[in-house]
Amino acid sequence: MQHSIVQAEVRAAKAKLVLSMASTPEELREVQRLRYKVFIETMGLSSLVREDGLDSDEFDEHCDHLIVRDSDTLKVVGTYRLLSATRARKIGRVYSENEFDLSRLNNLRGRMAEAGRACIHPDYRGGSVIMLLWSGLAEYMRRERCDYLVGCASISLADGGHNAVAVYQSISQHMAPSEYRVTPHLPFPIHQLEAAQKPQIPPLVKGYLRSGAWVCGDPAWDPDFESADLFLLLPLANLDTRYARHYGVGPDAIAA
Repeated sequence: MQHSIVQAEVRAAKAKLVLSMASTPEELREVQRLRYKVFIETMGLSSLVREDGLDSDEFDEHCDHLIVRDSDTLKVVGTYRLLSATRARKIGRVYSENEFDLSRLNNLRGRMAEAGRACIHPDYRGGSVIMLLWSGLAEYMRRERCDYLVGCASISLADGGHNAVAVYQSISQHMAPSEYRVTPHLPFPIHQLEAAQKPQIPPLVKGYLRSGAWVCGDPAWDPDFESADLFLLLPLANLDTRYARHYGVGPDAIAA
């Protein structure tokens, strides 16, 4: 097993990766198949098993889907789902409103894009794929003239929720100002569980916080995906200069 993991890491390191936006129904199905593999099969969520092997919902057709493809195998190895302010206005809501009351953010909606369903194939988690996805995300924000990025980031409850408590306690310095706080519809009982000794912060959460995102309140409980979900808000004005360079966002773009 260890040998096969090393081989996978070597393949991923040597892979030629290409970033694009899904533009056909077949590419969308490739995205949905990858999400199903990672979210349903890998996590063993038997309640969400589907015969078609696709992770899909009503938002997919309204969203843009960043994809990273291994140009040698042509396999989609990473994806990120993006909902622009314009599309959100047509739908009447964003995905995160399934879990949170976002009424305090109503004044931001015209300048707010939502990112979600971040997903990377297990063999390609060395960092290159997420960097490409974030560079694509930065370009998308520029194109859509959005000043704020929002979305949910999940913490697994496989250990009974103790790591989720530890993570939440460890990121208190990243809490949003009170005017940006949101309320979960189904709160995770964060104050009723003991924290794990050492928090294991998920890479996506870590990436958001390093980039200057705020945690907008207590986590929601998602029983379907067996996770505690944080609602994160990233004002582009907060984006640290080092990460702005990484993601291809210059000072002019941030101020625009």
